[in-house]
Amino acid sequence: QVQLVESGGGLAQSGGSLRLSCAASGRIFSINNMGWHRQAPGKQRELVATISSDSITDYADSVKGRFTISRDNAKKTVYLQMNSLKPEDTGVYYCNAAIRQSWYHNSQQFWGKGTQVTVSS
Repeated sequence: QVQLVESGGGLAQSGGSLRLSCAASGRIFSINNMGWHRQAPGKQRELVATISSDSITDYADSVKGRFTISRDNAKKTVYLQMNSLKPEDTGVYYCNAAIRQSWYHNSQQFWGKGTQVTVSS
């Protein structure tokens, strides 16, 4: 089975920084796109950033210039460096990845359980 485990969440002050990590493990043949989503209290989950297997990135307008997504393919890990944090960045951050478990499997979306990020004003 495949697992995605996030780490690095916590409490930060407005203007501060946090770095999230998400490591994939288990039966993995290849990983295509990886990404981060977040869900604020009472709101729908929204896309924050994505990164392709060849490191092409895309960001939500709300985080452009402040957040940076990166990945280490050897470690099967995706990162989210969050700078200039704002209270509206508060929420549970989830990583996801499109993973093939073998050459004969189709790519499937897998999700982590999430890590809480709280930004105080």
